[in-house]
Amino acid sequence: MMVAYRNAAPSDALAVLAFWAGAAEDSHRPPDSPDAVLRLIDRDPEALILAVDNDVVVGSIIVGWDGWRCHLYRLAVAPTHRRQGIGRELVARAEARFTSYGGTRADAMVLDDNEQAHRVWSIAGYAPQPEWSRWVKPL
Repeated sequence: MMVAYRNAAPSDALAVLAFWAGAAEDSHRPPDSPDAVLRLIDRDPEALILAVDNDVVVGSIIVGWDGWRCHLYRLAVAPTHRRQGIGRELVARAEARFTSYGGTRADAMVLDDNEQAHRVWSIAGYAPQPEWSRWVKPL
């Protein structure tokens, strides 16, 4: 296994969506579209970091920086590649990007019932913040 890490390119949009469909917890909301992934890459070409093994996407993380806060989304690793440090490396690369911008605190969107993800985020030094709730409105 030779995993490489790189920013997503527009040509990756369909592969990223297929990867998320199989490796990410997505059943709680409508699936994303190729246009949404393309808009993300266009707006911030460094926001979507991929782990790639032989041209196959095996990991992802979205590194959201709005100039004020540091947000992490879509940390996912292919089931075939878990427990090999890929998630840890994706988080480290995301945090390096945040610190290069002067970010001082990062938060991660993690489903309450995704206990496997809780373990990963805890190992990376993250903890739930019980006094906050996420409020959502579909647009």
